[in-house]
Amino acid sequence: MNDRLEKRLADITLVGAVIAALVFFYIPIATLILFSFTQSRFLSWPITSFSTRWYGALLADRDFWTALGNSAVLAIAATLFATLLGIGGAFAWSRYRFRFQWAFRALTFAPLLFPQLLLGVVMLLWFSVLAGWLNLSPGLWSAVIGHVVYITPFCIVIISVQMQGYDDTLDDAAEDAGATRWQILREITLPLIWPGILSAATFAFLLSWGNFYITYSLSGSARTLPTYVFSGIAVGSSPIYPALATLTFLPALVLIFAVDRLRRRAARRRMRRVLDT
Repeated sequence: MNDRLEKRLADITLVGAVIAALVFFYIPIATLILFSFTQSRFLSWPITSFSTRWYGALLADRDFWTALGNSAVLAIAATLFATLLGIGGAFAWSRYRFRFQWAFRALTFAPLLFPQLLLGVVMLLWFSVLAGWLNLSPGLWSAVIGHVVYITPFCIVIISVQMQGYDDTLDDAAEDAGATRWQILREITLPLIWPGILSAATFAFLLSWGNFYITYSLSGSARTLPTYVFSGIAVGSSPIYPALATLTFLPALVLIFAVDRLRRRAARRRMRRVLDT
């Protein structure tokens, strides 16, 4: 009887904790979405009337489209470079043994030890010196470099976790069958670790898309969505920014579910291959 009661209390506690976490996380998001449909020019509660006027105002703003384009270019470029570097770093982490590997692993985490604001300021000073030497000015290219420096360690860790369960005998068998290193990498290794690569790329894109501190420090006069919101809020709050948050939140949510579905499908395909062999 006591065991059954303890189990029931444990279940209630766990379920309650999950519900509390969901409420804590999603009530602010739901409130933000509601504010985007207010008719008023000011954010006030309760909402007396609803309208989509702020979505129209946002879509008619040329600065929004410029910021959206810059954010897309920045996030896509940073994701590509960070993911490629993450793949190489994950191979060095998981599949090779060399002297001072511990130092390499420690240096990999170095950008994560700095707060984003401090990392952005330090890199701004570095680019300022570089600009004096090469007559360059901060812009999207410097923001891409800053994002890659910050995001790459996350990609390395995510892909390395995926590679922990990799069976090296598959490569040996393919090599014995006459496959080249490139063929093994392209046809065996990359397809098997593809779920980790896809997860790392998605995480890198979302980190770059919403990053403010590094972008604000390094983008110069180029405005992205985070700096667009910051410059607008500095003047005064408006429902146009909850509308912007809603328009960016929903596609990101769809992207996460789509990537998770692809990851599950790839995992099932991998399991079928293992069972077939």
